[in-house]
Amino acid sequence: IDYFFVGGSLLTQNNLHQVITWIRENCEIPILLFPGNTMQIDLRADGILFISLISGRNPDLLIGQHVLAAPILKRSHLEILPTGYMIIDGGMPTSVSYMSQTQPLPSDKPSIAASTAVAGEMLGMKLIYMDAGSGAVKPINPKMISTVKKAIDLPLIVGGGIDSPEKAAAALDSGADLIVVGNGIEKNPNLLIEVSKQIHSYNAALGIQ
Repeated sequence: IDYFFVGGSLLTQNNLHQVITWIRENCEIPILLFPGNTMQIDLRADGILFISLISGRNPDLLIGQHVLAAPILKRSHLEILPTGYMIIDGGMPTSVSYMSQTQPLPSDKPSIAASTAVAGEMLGMKLIYMDAGSGAVKPINPKMISTVKKAIDLPLIVGGGIDSPEKAAAALDSGADLIVVGNGIEKNPNLLIEVSKQIHSYNAALGIQ
C-alpha cells in the first residue's frame, strides 16, 4: 500500500479526524485527503488531492469549493496535488455522481475521456484520476485506460470496481500508475493481501523494487 485516501462523496459521521489519527498512530503510510467538500480538510494528513471535477459541468466542483478551501490550504503544511477528476460510468448510479449532480462519461467513449484528460493537463493538473465510483458493477474499460494514458504525460490514477487481483492487473497493464481499492476490501479484507501480491508480482516483472 503506497497511500491511504481518506474522504468521500458523503460522510455520515463526524469522524474524519479520528480516522486519520488512528491511521497515523498505527503506520507510516502517507495519508492523502480525498475530499468531497471543504469540510473534509484535516491538518494531520500529509497531502490533499485538490480535485477539480473536469468530467462534469458543476461549477461548484470545478472551482467553487476550491476558492473556499484555498486560504486554509495556503496556510497549512499539506502537499497540494491538483487533480483532474473524471467520473466514468461503472454500470450503475454511484454516490459520487448523485452528490456531484453530474453525469459520468460513457464507458465506451475513450476519445471523450482522453480529450477531457488532455484538457485537464493543459489547465495545469498534476494528476488525472479516473473513477467508476464506489461499488461500481464494472471497472473502467481497459481500452479507455490505455487511450487516456497514451494521450497525457501525467500520472494516471484508476479506481472503482477493482474487486479482484485480475482486475487490478488489467488496470495496470492498460496504463494505470496507481489503482484505488476501497469497497472490495470492505466486503473481502483478504482482497488487500491478494491485490498486494499481484502488485508485487507486477512490479517485480518490471524490475521495480
